[in-house]
Amino acid sequence: MSIQLITFDLDDTLWESRPVLLSAERAMLEWLAGYRPRLLQHFSPEQLRLFKNRVAEHNPELLHRVSALRREALRLAQLEAGYSPQEAETGAEQAFAAFYQARQQVRFFDSVIPTLEALQGHYRLGAITNGNANLQQIGLMQYFDFALCAEDLGSRKPAPELFQAALARAGCSAEQAVHVGDHPIDDMEGAHACGFRTVWANFQDLQWPADWQPDAQIRHWRELLEVVRQLQ
Repeated sequence: MSIQLITFDLDDTLWESRPVLLSAERAMLEWLAGYRPRLLQHFSPEQLRLFKNRVAEHNPELLHRVSALRREALRLAQLEAGYSPQEAETGAEQAFAAFYQARQQVRFFDSVIPTLEALQGHYRLGAITNGNANLQQIGLMQYFDFALCAEDLGSRKPAPELFQAALARAGCSAEQAVHVGDHPIDDMEGAHACGFRTVWANFQDLQWPADWQPDAQIRHWRELLEVVRQLQ
């Protein structure tokens, strides 16, 4: 069947996530240093990351809600550092706001914009992410018909809910859909299990880890248009 819908993962598919998240954490730490200095006397940056992981272990319902998880970890860390409940609540919101604003400052991989421009109008384009990137703030929403995130749907890839929601938004069947993403499990296995055709964004030139193969793979964004034509 002809392709009607192309969905995209965001982090490490449209941009490299590590420098973005490191920059966002620096912005958060700068806010904490200025307004909650006792917290950084109590926790080193690495201890604060480990503390967030422990909060996730004890609150599995937050695993698909990355923003809520970070705010809760910041709140609890401030309480442990001796701040009042009100200070901890306010500080968590404001420290997270500093993180979130910096988190939207991304640098696209080469050819992302011209490729999206070439696809737009020929296919429905959707974004599905486990993270909290905001395409409106990033400046990419104009190329997409919709964006879905795990926080809103209450489930994260590779579970089927995000993929199924994308099909419902586009009004097409899985056989008419292609998913492009970097993660072999969250993206490729999740989409494959829902009947999507799959394009592995293998920008680090890795070996495919599973005993089945995606329908195609790209090592650079400029390859995607030809791959879509071949799948079509």
